[in-house]
Parts: sequence; C-alpha cells; structure tokens
Amino acid sequence: MHLVPADRADRRTIDGHRVCDAIAAIGDPGHVRTWSDRFALLADPNRLSLLLALHRAGPLAVSDLAIATGMNDPAVSQALRLLRAAAVVAGEKEGRVVRYRVVDEAVRGLLEQVS
Repeated sequence: MHLVPADRADRRTIDGHRVCDAIAAIGDPGHVRTWSDRFALLADPNRLSLLLALHRAGPLAVSDLAIATGMNDPAVSQALRLLRAAAVVAGEKEGRVVRYRVVDEAVRGLLEQVS
C-alpha cells in the first residue's frame, strides 16, 4: 500500500493492492480538477450547444451562434466569455466581426463523441 497518503494509511482496507491501483488511476489532483472543470463547462446545455455548433460548423460570430442555438446575443457572449476564460474557445477578429472556434483539443475529442 505504498501509494496511500500518510493521512489515510491507518485506515483498514479490504483489497490493498486495488486501493493502490485506484490511487494511481485517479492520478494528480490538479489533473482531475482540470477535467472536472471541462465537464462542468460541457454540463450546461447552452454551452454544449455553442460548442457543438462551433465544432461542426466551424468559426461563427456571436449573432450567428445566437440564431443557431436560439439564445440571445448577450447570453451567447456570456457563455463565450466563460469558454474563452477556460481556453476552450478563441475568437479571431476580422474587421468588426469576431468569429469563435473550439481550440481545446481535449474538448474537441469529447465533442466528437456527441452524436
């Protein structure tokens, strides 16, 4: 039981080798937190709709995303602000128009799984 942290080492285990396997499978808490945050972003139907639209249709502007998703422009902007802050999407400015696209490869891989 070499992977059990000292603060849990005094607890009784049933299958000690599996406890170590489970700890190894969980891995770094920071990595788990990063994935948890990604899943939280995807858990909102509006954000997921925006990401699916961007993933499948390519770069789109806020107003076009609003029409595609049935959201209003301010709601789309707010959702994109969260997605940008998490480095999931990025905007590319062309004149006065900003078109957004999915830039997070891990999220792009998850979106591939959504039918």
